[in-house]
Amino acid sequence: MQNVQSSTTHQTASFAVSNTQQILVALGIGVALVLFIGFAPMELVHNAAHDARHAFAFPCH
Repeated sequence: MQNVQSSTTHQTASFAVSNTQQILVALGIGVALVLFIGFAPMELVHNAAHDARHAFAFPCH
């Protein structure tokens, strides 16, 4: 009887992003959020925050 050994090789794709790119993306998202909130009608912002509180079962009334 022969000993048969099988080996499998798993390749995983690595996706490396530099720290500079991470900082720029975070900064871009932050600026976009601030501008969206800053220029949005107050009722829209209030309703979005209110709906988010309800979605997380956080009491707000």
